[in-house]
Amino acid sequence: MSRPETFHWFARLLHWLMAAMIVSMLFIGAGMVTSVESKHTWLLAIHKPLGISIFVLALIRLGFRLTHPAPPLPDDMPLWQKLAAHASHWLFYVLMIGLPLVGWGMLSAGNFPVTLGGGLRLPPILPFDPLLYAWLREAHRYLAWLFFLTYLAHMGAALMHGLIRRDGVLQAMTGRRAQ
Repeated sequence: MSRPETFHWFARLLHWLMAAMIVSMLFIGAGMVTSVESKHTWLLAIHKPLGISIFVLALIRLGFRLTHPAPPLPDDMPLWQKLAAHASHWLFYVLMIGLPLVGWGMLSAGNFPVTLGGGLRLPPILPFDPLLYAWLREAHRYLAWLFFLTYLAHMGAALMHGLIRRDGVLQAMTGRRAQ
């Protein structure tokens, strides 16, 4: 299979849709843990279905990525940057799938329902266990911070490719051809 110059339109759509969802989720999560007001319940009602949506879209995106290769990185890019790029993308997949699962498991262990709205309730994936709940809550928090830091590195790399190197890497995800 030949390697395309840009990402497939469906991959780009998923990328930008999920980017908006993930940035929203990070802000919602930060707002949730710093609020004890009525906003907490409202934010939590958004956080759960948004997390499950990200999880489902990440599975779709991973399946699509495995069957539709990404454009090649520039030949003149240093090997360490290529390795970092590949590692960070796989870390994103691990976090997009793992973080919602940890959250779902945390709520299950705390005996809290995972409701998606409209009366739809997901089954628990772990047994009630307060100690496990506490451990998973900390894991969820640290993984969210790792996600945020990975996101910042990703944005920095995208800007470097788009504004400094001008090597077509950013354009591959925007769908525009490099000048």
